[in-house]
Amino acid sequence: MSKSVPAASGALNNFKMEVAGELGIANYDSIDKGQLSSRENGYVGGNMTKKMVSFAEQALAQGQASAIANASPTIKNRANF
Repeated sequence: MSKSVPAASGALNNFKMEVAGELGIANYDSIDKGQLSSRENGYVGGNMTKKMVSFAEQALAQGQASAIANASPTIKNRANF
């Protein structure tokens, strides 16, 4: 089980709901994830990763490394990362 940064937890949850909606999975926040197939659950996480990587690549290409560093400032301050 992964550890989450409390400050980022809400934003990641909102992002997850947004991606699930884009994939046509309605009410993802209230669905029993055990009732979904691994493929459906994987689509959500995989598409989240694709979007985050795309954001980082675009920011780096535009010389905005600070945008990446500021996207999750609490991660670098965690003692048990």
